[in-house]
Amino acid sequence: MKIEIWSDYACPYCYIGETRLKKALQALPQEASIDVVFRAFELDPSAPKEVTSTTPARFAKKYGLSEAGALQTIHGISHMGVQEGLDFKYATTRYTNTFDAHRLTKYAQSKGNTALIEALFQAYFSKNQELSDQDLLLQLATEAGLDPLEAKNVLQGDAFAQDVRDDEKAAYMNGINAVPFFLINGKYSISGAQPAELIQEALGNILEEEKEAQTEAAESAGMACGINGCSF
Repeated sequence: MKIEIWSDYACPYCYIGETRLKKALQALPQEASIDVVFRAFELDPSAPKEVTSTTPARFAKKYGLSEAGALQTIHGISHMGVQEGLDFKYATTRYTNTFDAHRLTKYAQSKGNTALIEALFQAYFSKNQELSDQDLLLQLATEAGLDPLEAKNVLQGDAFAQDVRDDEKAAYMNGINAVPFFLINGKYSISGAQPAELIQEALGNILEEEKEAQTEAAESAGMACGINGCSF
């Protein structure tokens, strides 16, 4: 099973959704072969590289709320994260551009490294760090076990930029305009940060459906000849 996840590190529901997916996967049969691929989706490609406002102020302006109303909504979202066992400080996040963080994630995935993804979410929501800070990104990459020189070269150049753009183009082609978005085996989808139990049930049903399809294909195999002879 292949699960593709479109998400952005500045999206609170993406961190919650990614956490719930992990819980759902842990509950599936251990023999299940599952490949999880993270896809880039910038909520705001034009976001600045420096912090220009507080999260409550930005939230209030975007959604037409008072700052007090925005803060109340933000605290409600943070509570959802806390319920998932996360150190979730949404109100004090430092919102900046996430393009380099996505490029670095692409590099990490090319090395089979998934630790960086969790580190980036924690940096933003738990430690309230700026994900446009290349020194921070290099530190996180190194702590996640990636080669510091390679990571530095990625950050200082434009490596994996096209990979990020390709992910965003694929999102557009698939009609994905909100994240998190989960695409399973290229045909089943789960939109939003659904409860872990619902994700587990959906994935379990897909695994069972695949198993039945494989059994039917084996049973309906037609007559054929091989190097050792023919079937009759």
